[in-house]
Amino acid sequence: MERINGRNVPTLIVLREATCVDGNGGDEFEVQAAEQIRVLRLQRSEVGGQKSECQCVVDIWQREVLAHGNRVKKSDKAKWKLVETRIPLRLGKPLPLIPFVFHGPNHSQPAVEKLPLADIITVNLDHYRLNADYKHGVHFTALPTAWVSGFENGSSLRIGSSTAWVTEQTSASAGFLEFMGHGLSTFEKAMDRDERLRAVLGSRLLEGQKKVGETAQAIELRPSGENSILGNIAINVSASLTQILRWDYWWNSTEESPDEVTTEQVSIESNTDFSTKGLSSQEIQSIVEAWQAGAISRETMLDLLRRGEVLPEGRTNEEEERLIGTAKGEVVSATQAGAS
Repeated sequence: MERINGRNVPTLIVLREATCVDGNGGDEFEVQAAEQIRVLRLQRSEVGGQKSECQCVVDIWQREVLAHGNRVKKSDKAKWKLVETRIPLRLGKPLPLIPFVFHGPNHSQPAVEKLPLADIITVNLDHYRLNADYKHGVHFTALPTAWVSGFENGSSLRIGSSTAWVTEQTSASAGFLEFMGHGLSTFEKAMDRDERLRAVLGSRLLEGQKKVGETAQAIELRPSGENSILGNIAINVSASLTQILRWDYWWNSTEESPDEVTTEQVSIESNTDFSTKGLSSQEIQSIVEAWQAGAISRETMLDLLRRGEVLPEGRTNEEEERLIGTAKGEVVSATQAGAS
């Protein structure tokens, strides 16, 4: 990142990619995976010995595949070769910036952020290990194991409902070994703790639901922490996608710079309402009464009903008013027909 014309912009972006190259031996039906690096640089071109405006340059480097037969030796030192250099043009002119948009959970900057679900991932990994140890212990201790004492050496004993063990030794005995300790319960308690911790950190899938009645407000507030995290991510996704579409709009328009494309021309706003609860009958009645009293406009009333999931999301106010007029006409026609 460098400061150019008063703005911090990316001047070097390196992307690691995977590509396919022709296989060895000239076989056109055989392809081989190869590592590729795409380098996007913002540099100033020189015209007459003087540096002009910045332009975006793309270099593509490929790693040479050093094969011995059909295998690639890891001990061979990697060699890279420049296979292509291009200068993207728009309307016959180089790009003044690198068309690249960073995206993170909280901001659109190059700095790498902590994942919102990183803590849950760590606990989930611990839960997986505990579960593996628990299943390993169950495998060795859950099934009863037969044991005998005092039988003749070399005697063959078979287990089953149709066989019996018989011996002339009066001191002989037999039985089954069964797990009687509490060692496995430690794993069960640890797994239960991880499941509760995951619920606290944001995963409500494994949390036991309450068996008592709760008000709608209590149910709405319970996942508010998770919704706030999702809301931040949704807002940042909107900003990133808006920037991407601004680039796309600029590419197909006649503006000189991408900065001339404003959010008034291109804008994306993600839905941040993650609640499944719609408007209650009392809330709908209050909205209609406010409209009848002149406190809100008809458009505001329809917008509130749409956000409350009473009206379909894709239906416009004009379409809704048209349907209301059609329904009133049908009611009047049915009333007149009944009166006659």
